[in-house]
Amino acid sequence: MVGVGLIGTGFMGKCHAIAWNAVGTVFPDVEKPRLVHLGEVNDELARRKAGEFGFAKGSGDWRAVVNDPEVDVVSLTTPNQFHPEMAIAILEAGKHLWCEKPMAPSFAEAEAMAEAAKKSGKAAVLGYNYIQNPAIRHIGALLEEKIIGDVNLVRIEMDEDFMADPDALFFWKHEAASGYGALDDFAVHPLSLIEVLFGRVSRVMCDMAKPYADRKVASGGRRAVETYDIASVLMHLENGVAGTLLVNRSAWGRKGRIAIQIFGSKGSILYDQERMNEFQLYLTADRPTEQGYRTILVAPHHKPYDSFLPAPGHGLGFNDLKMIECRELLMRIAGKPARIIDFDEGLEIERTVHAMARSFQEQRWMDVR
Repeated sequence: MVGVGLIGTGFMGKCHAIAWNAVGTVFPDVEKPRLVHLGEVNDELARRKAGEFGFAKGSGDWRAVVNDPEVDVVSLTTPNQFHPEMAIAILEAGKHLWCEKPMAPSFAEAEAMAEAAKKSGKAAVLGYNYIQNPAIRHIGALLEEKIIGDVNLVRIEMDEDFMADPDALFFWKHEAASGYGALDDFAVHPLSLIEVLFGRVSRVMCDMAKPYADRKVASGGRRAVETYDIASVLMHLENGVAGTLLVNRSAWGRKGRIAIQIFGSKGSILYDQERMNEFQLYLTADRPTEQGYRTILVAPHHKPYDSFLPAPGHGLGFNDLKMIECRELLMRIAGKPARIIDFDEGLEIERTVHAMARSFQEQRWMDVR
């Protein structure tokens, strides 16, 4: 039975805990894990969260989780800037690793993490759970079948409004230490979809913007915002497809939108993460009198929806995608084929992000490699 450690208990830490608790119930083809050790910033919080999340013990020192001999795999869900040190320590301790995206604020740190993963021989994967959506999986299958012919353009947008309020206080995601901003905190998710559906990006042209130059500080006064909430990117993919990527963390009214438009020679596919249990399909093969977008609702025949629900149209949620990802990790640990983004593949996403940032800095097209 796999022993699980968890470092960090915020939004994503709780998502990981829910997944670890439920994965064996939803997917009987994997063994139920043991929730062994939880790490937080102090002992009191760690013990309280361990009780809430179902872990046997909690510690105020993350190293205690890493060094626990009963822990086989660690979920790392801390803020981005802490990933490199912690991830490398976890891998060097001989543990498997499930690390939230992005890998690290700098490409050199991400490379060091990937090298540590390679040396360890352990499973090291990243939290790109949107690729697990049964709708996305089926869209991928349709693209393989060339149901819309040869794809010529993919347009993808990601928008949320958690930074839209100009009166909201400055916090850690506004610091340069956290990365570029929307580009690496945010755009990595659409890039994970690009990678699994189409392959790698070859060239980029990027622009970034700050909607608010500074923010109020809780102690008084204001502090300059060091990251960019908005990014717009033109892309060429290695397979010849053209692409655009638009991301915005300050988009009032948008809550969890990843909108994909895929245009081909024989039709198109539309998908929006805010309506994550459906997608639209247009086929030129239809009679002209009936041509139009049809809505496809996710159902049991869109695997692995059937592991959750026996009836179509009832819908999965964000945490369900995390459970699917958890199952894929356990399959990878068991040496079986798995649909998951490992550190090598994640490094390619990081490479693309940093090429985009260089493109903005130098104001020119940039080759990713």
